[in-house]
Amino acid sequence: MHQLYILYSPSSAKFYVGETYNINERILKHNQHSYAGSFTKIANDWELVLLFNCQNKEEAVFLENFIKRMKSKNFIKKIIANPSILEDVLSKK
Repeated sequence: MHQLYILYSPSSAKFYVGETYNINERILKHNQHSYAGSFTKIANDWELVLLFNCQNKEEAVFLENFIKRMKSKNFIKKIIANPSILEDVLSKK
């Protein structure tokens, strides 16, 4: 099962959106800067603030790209407060 996730770094006050099938490994890799050239290298205190289960990788990638295209911290905060927004986005896909 794939998952959409949103991380937050208190030290940088930034969010990061991604998709994975193993969230614990992914958070560890972000905090250890395992991804060369990644946005998450700006901090090492990334915390999971949202985990949304998807039917498959295609759904997770679709949601990830949708959120990133919005380029809105406020939209991300709304999703965190009300994850059912993501179900609505998928239903209109």
